[in-house]
Amino acid sequence: MNIIKTDIADILVAEPRIFTDDRGYFMETYRYEWLTDFGITHQFVQDNLSRSKKGVLRGLHYQIRNAQAKLVMVTQGEVLDIAVDIRKGSPSFGKYVSMKLSADNRRIMYIPEGFAHGFLVLSEQADFLYKCSRYYDPSGERGLRWSDPTINIQWEVSTPILSEKDGVLPLLNDIKPEDLPEYHEQ
Repeated sequence: MNIIKTDIADILVAEPRIFTDDRGYFMETYRYEWLTDFGITHQFVQDNLSRSKKGVLRGLHYQIRNAQAKLVMVTQGEVLDIAVDIRKGSPSFGKYVSMKLSADNRRIMYIPEGFAHGFLVLSEQADFLYKCSRYYDPSGERGLRWSDPTINIQWEVSTPILSEKDGVLPLLNDIKPEDLPEYHEQ
């Protein structure tokens, strides 16, 4: 397992070992001890799978109650995956990590609680799989506008396909302080 450090220390990207032969390939997509080696001790309780077509942008979402850490990967296609640090008091507040995840590179990204998360589909279609550390709680769901100019995410598209909800999410500066997670030094 190769671990890639990102510009935000709390976000890690894993490149699992892949065993190939003339039949195809085999890889482990999750092993608890991989994470504990890096001090991550979440018990993941829910898996989600979405399929989206090219140009779809999902996010940027987060939970203020029952916040979820996530392990995300693409099983078909390619996406541009984004995690924005929105933790009050964090030294990297308002900064983001951007990573291309695909069925070809098989990377797995760890996103801790306190980050707004979203992705843009770059291929004709993509299947996006994510493990969550807590069950989804719709009453705690919040979001951040994908095009916030203060964050200035380089999405590689100017007119993505958005849900109605995602199209009207607030800018970071307009989010009430009580709707932002707190930063806790690790």
